Amino acid sequence: MRLRVALAAAGLAAGVCAPAAADEAHRAEVQEWRDAREARLKADDGWLTLVGLFWLKEGPNRFGTDPSSDIVLPEGSGPDHAGVLTFEEGRTTLQLARGVQGLIDGQLVSGPRFMQPDSSDQADILELGDLKMYVIERGERFGIRVKDKNSPVRKGFTGLSWYPIDEAYRIEARWVSYPAPRPLEVPNVLGETEIRPSPGHAEFDLDGQAVRLDGVLQDPQSMELFFILRDQTSGKETYGSGRFLYADPPKQGRVILDFNKSYNPPCAFTPYATCPLPPRQNWLPVPVKAGERAYGNAKH
Repeated sequence: MRLRVALAAAGLAAGVCAPAAADEAHRAEVQEWRDAREARLKADDGWLTLVGLFWLKEGPNRFGTDPSSDIVLPEGSGPDHAGVLTFEEGRTTLQLARGVQGLIDGQLVSGPRFMQPDSSDQADILELGDLKMYVIERGERFGIRVKDKNSPVRKGFTGLSWYPIDEAYRIEARWVSYPAPRPLEVPNVLGETEIRPSPGHAEFDLDGQAVRLDGVLQDPQSMELFFILRDQTSGKETYGSGRFLYADPPKQGRVILDFNKSYNPPCAFTPYATCPLPPRQNWLPVPVKAGERAYGNAKH
């Protein structure tokens, strides 16, 4: 009799410990992800270093710290006249001014140099002291993005704010895949609409309501699912324009959506980013009190 009671007690304890251990493992995994998220943000080339975005005009675009430059670099960050970026028929050619030293891929730049944009497999990044400059392609427009290790935003960063980690917001959703990826219209902060491939959508219940999220691929070769979403906390407790969430590829018709890892787009920290916005069907009618909260008072 005593043996049966002891075994029953041991079984009950094991049943209680298993979920608790799983919950702790999930908590530790999410916290590690959050720490890495903040470290990337604060890195030498993180989003906090972004200090400028300049759309290129056809022909020469002078850059330097001189306020009359087409591309004005931060005061004190370099020479008045650092060089010229010549934009012709979608191609950007760099020519540094005499005596100015710059690096691309760790090599000194000498003579004219074609700059691969970020739409290519690998953008060419020009390093000028503490600055980094590269070409971005957005629709039919090309621009120069400037990052500065000494950005005031980076220096004044006070840390991210998060909701408490909650296992209930790690949701196993039903995944409805399409026979072939469908083109999904995704608006952005530039007032443009991008077309991204959508391989399917997730369906799940939240706060007693049936909801769905359309996923997209960052590019046709991407393995991760990318969700751009807005919910009833947006503009109140979380960033007004919405948040991002990545998920591993679905398995056997199911996909894990861990909203504890939902996070703010770069536009929450800088006006120089070109963030995508949630498509209308990804505006959730329920609050998602999980993941990253608004940074400081920047809720909109």
